[in-house]
Amino acid sequence: MSWGTELWDQFDNLEKHTQWGIDILEKYIKFVKERTEIELSYAKQLRNLSKKYQPKKNSKEEEEYRYTACRAFLSTLNEMNDYAGQHEVVSENLASQILAGLARYVQELKQERKSHFHDGRKAQQHIETCWKQLESSKRRFERDCKEADRAQQYFEKMDADINVTKADVEKARQQAQIRHQMAEDSKADYSSNLQKFNHEQRDYYHTHIPNIFQKIQEMEEQRIVRLGESMKTYAEVDRQVIPIIGKCLDGIVKAAEGIDGKTDSQLVIEAYKSGFEPPGDIEFEDYTQPMKRTVSENSLSNSRADSKAEPKFGGKPKGKLWPFIKKNKSPKQQKEPLSHRFNEFMTSKPKIHCFRSLKRGLSLKLGAAPEDFSNLPPEQRRKKLQQKVDELNKEMQKEMDQREAITKMKDVYLKNPQMGDPASLDHKLTEVIQNIDKLRLEAQKFEAWLAEVEGRLPARGEQRRQSGLYDAQPAPAVNNCAQARESPDGSYTEEQSQESEVKVLATDFDDEFDDEEPLPAIGTCKALYTFDGQNEGTISVTEGETLYVIEEDKGDGWTRIRRNEDEEGYVPTSYVEVYLDKNAKGAKTYI
Repeated sequence: MSWGTELWDQFDNLEKHTQWGIDILEKYIKFVKERTEIELSYAKQLRNLSKKYQPKKNSKEEEEYRYTACRAFLSTLNEMNDYAGQHEVVSENLASQILAGLARYVQELKQERKSHFHDGRKAQQHIETCWKQLESSKRRFERDCKEADRAQQYFEKMDADINVTKADVEKARQQAQIRHQMAEDSKADYSSNLQKFNHEQRDYYHTHIPNIFQKIQEMEEQRIVRLGESMKTYAEVDRQVIPIIGKCLDGIVKAAEGIDGKTDSQLVIEAYKSGFEPPGDIEFEDYTQPMKRTVSENSLSNSRADSKAEPKFGGKPKGKLWPFIKKNKSPKQQKEPLSHRFNEFMTSKPKIHCFRSLKRGLSLKLGAAPEDFSNLPPEQRRKKLQQKVDELNKEMQKEMDQREAITKMKDVYLKNPQMGDPASLDHKLTEVIQNIDKLRLEAQKFEAWLAEVEGRLPARGEQRRQSGLYDAQPAPAVNNCAQARESPDGSYTEEQSQESEVKVLATDFDDEFDDEEPLPAIGTCKALYTFDGQNEGTISVTEGETLYVIEEDKGDGWTRIRRNEDEEGYVPTSYVEVYLDKNAKGAKTYI
């Protein structure tokens, strides 16, 4: 089955068909391009949706995500973000694996089609030219034959006429011969052109056109195959992301299975538990006692004595009413129903029993929360105080790390004065120590309040034992918990020790490092990068340089090295590759 033999006379229809095939290919390219845009738009919308419902940092919403249901929802948002990423992958793969290749192929296909049909038109023009030459020689041969016949008839007429001279007859005979020769020449030319045309026609219909149409057929079949391959790739691009999308959906299902109502209920208890005990039973107030008094000479005194000594309801002493409920002081006042009392209990707040709490209550109304969180229920107050203590301990640890680094640098300056002035660090060291003292006192203050809430104090009037959290650093003890924290007007009046650690540290440094020998090398190191040691205590190194290690990194990110007896200092640990000597004193073994 070949277009060259079956469709030898359908040149124009083949031209239209191949153009239609290119149009189909371009239509498919446009379809894939719009699909990529849809995937990108969908992925962007999914990401925006996930971002929209993400909890805001440092907000109440972030606290709500402690619950398992909210955590599952957050996992769903994160999985949807990954899900959107897979749609972006689909868009990128469609663009790279289909669009780019098909766009180039369409341009090549157009050029190839144009070349084939150009060859076909050229062959058509050649055969048409041969046909025209054949027709021209045929007409000339026909004309010459007619002219030869007329010349022959004229000669015969002149030869038969006795009145015509012999010269005229001879002239007519010669003219007839000339015309006859011209007819013979035209006949030969016509015969030659006919043979040539037949030869060209056979080549045209059996060689040229079949070859051209065969190339066009192969081109068209290749276009169809390429379109099919693109459709397979289109499906494979989606198939490749299905496992990852399945994992995203499995993650959502797993998060949903992790939702636990009991756990959320326990979190609600921890979030809102006040720590108060439920109110006890309300005692019966008997207003009929004055009516049952006996009238006697000493009835007034006896009734008073009896009323004070007589126990109520089986010997129970009259207890104090729940502080939330107001007691009726007038016996004539109408008794409120019990439901009204219960509603008043549910909506009222605890009475303020001291001047300090009164001040705190007023400050809350004015919008300023107390420092010790006394406005909160006991359990919530304990959580806030514990959180505050943890924050202060973290800040204190940072300051202590900074103090250790400054002390270490001062140690270097004391042993090698040419590297820097130790006195230049005193101001910074004093500032850090003062910050540590402030944070320590602040932490001890909140620890005292926390101990008071947790019931760890022996009594309000006794002195609390000093915390052992920072025994290594001397600190003033917290005095009487209630009296030391607040004066009668509610202000904080605790005094702190004025002892300074700067002088002690300086004295220790002087005693420790006087007449000390240089540190021995514990290994070598190779500089990975060039470091310009412009600050005091540092040393400049060049990439590739080998030096001695005299003190390894203590966790502050600096390694102490030595180039020679007069040049040593600190460089960032990340700038060198350290090779420690296992036999050296203090060297560590790395596995």
